[in-house]
Amino acid sequence: MARLVQRLAVCGAVMVGAAFASAAVASAEVTIPFQFNPAPYGNPRGSVDSPPSNCAVVVGEQPGIAKVTDTPNANTGCYLISEVRWVNLTTGASGTARLSDALFGSPHEAIVYSGPGQVALIGLPTSATTVPGFATFYVP
Repeated sequence: MARLVQRLAVCGAVMVGAAFASAAVASAEVTIPFQFNPAPYGNPRGSVDSPPSNCAVVVGEQPGIAKVTDTPNANTGCYLISEVRWVNLTTGASGTARLSDALFGSPHEAIVYSGPGQVALIGLPTSATTVPGFATFYVP
């Protein structure tokens, strides 16, 4: 009987430790890159007047919030005027945001107040020579 209690105590301690470890991992900041690609119009490399737009979603900075911004160290950033539409697949919440204009050295970014859950996001550039960007991610 004492051996069973000892095994249950060890098993319980392992489960609690695993729960704390997964909570620590979930709260870490994560950057998920995605991009808007040029529309090909018959050219396999895309349109000359529309380079790829490199964006990223940053989650984990604050609970329930995702930030759409430029991809670090990319040749091109997110387009200035891009609409971001999102839906939280866990809660059903949805909304839109617009990337900021990045004046005075501030980064291009849009804040998505989705709440925690699995989120699907689509970026809609205003240029006709670019196709939408799409990303899915988990917001802690």
